[in-house]
Amino acid sequence: MIQGLQAEPNSDDAEELATFRKTLRQFVASEIEPHINSWEEAGEFPRALYRRAGALGLLGLGFPEQYGGTPAGSHWMIALCEELARAGSGGLIAGLLSHGIGAPPIVGMGSDALKDQVVPAILSGDKISALAITEPGGGSDVANLQTSARRDGDHYVVNGSKTFITSGVRADYITTAVRTGEGGMGGVSLLLIEGDTPGLTRTALRKMGWWCSDTATLYFDDCRVPARNLLGEENEGFRGIMMNFNNERLMLAAMAYAFSAVCLDEAVAYARERVTFGRPLIKRQVVRHKLVDMATQIGMLRSHLYALARRVDAGEWPIAEVCMLKNAATQCLERCAKEAVQIFGGAGYMRDTKVERIYRETKVLAIGGGAEEIMKDLAARQLGW
Repeated sequence: MIQGLQAEPNSDDAEELATFRKTLRQFVASEIEPHINSWEEAGEFPRALYRRAGALGLLGLGFPEQYGGTPAGSHWMIALCEELARAGSGGLIAGLLSHGIGAPPIVGMGSDALKDQVVPAILSGDKISALAITEPGGGSDVANLQTSARRDGDHYVVNGSKTFITSGVRADYITTAVRTGEGGMGGVSLLLIEGDTPGLTRTALRKMGWWCSDTATLYFDDCRVPARNLLGEENEGFRGIMMNFNNERLMLAAMAYAFSAVCLDEAVAYARERVTFGRPLIKRQVVRHKLVDMATQIGMLRSHLYALARRVDAGEWPIAEVCMLKNAATQCLERCAKEAVQIFGGAGYMRDTKVERIYRETKVLAIGGGAEEIMKDLAARQLGW
């Protein structure tokens, strides 16, 4: 990463974090980068990669020790995004870390017995966790979701559908938002639905980017789910969803920042090597100015990201600021990816280059976790406007 942007923020665990980065960088270089282009073309990465990441403790980062995790602050998760981003694939991060949005509601709201049953297997990489909230007709309007769960003895009977679900094709545990009560946010619950539940079918989706991350539409047809798989109390799922969204949006901002930095690194390296009309591109003022503008925006974004991460770790819930950060981060990424492809010229339009892949993936971060327009409206309401 560009000199001056890679320094760790001041913290008591800076030495441990530096060691973690070194281990993670070696993992990316040996286990991911040599294969990422073929995984992208195949539309998936090996399931065994989860187990290898679990063995290194990557999947347990930020989760309780009693389930095989390692408690860690948000700056560790940002570092994880930065290092995984070096492979130049947002789909790899989204798929490998889908438990980062699927598992927190289990840990935060599930019964002790349920947590003991499923969380260790998720963090070891033996099982895959996904989150299912978005519906074909609902988009970001979570309060109006229609997938229903009707209590029938010791089970809930689930009917409906979900779409755009990351890891939806092969997830073993699907944290699912369902309607158990009246309309609006007060009638929403969370159920943990196992992937082999009878009546559950899945359709893989083809996407502009994130090719190696499987994404699916899920259909629930009279799926019987044990009542013990209810997360928290009935009709109190909206609270868990909103708490999860805050951390998800922070990590989406971290991904956008990390990929912006990769674009800058790639553009600088190419500009040093590429010679036109007898001079390297980096000796041309117009190119240097593009690079400086990218570095300026990335540096400011990084400071903002870490500042908000510290507030979240301190127990604050700065919803408006996180929404605005996510928008700023995705806008930074769109600019940096565009400029990187422009500096690469024709080479930047070729498949298997990192900047080409990242350019295709910019829009998903501006949509996922709440579209840019939703973020602005939510921030305005939180600010009392």
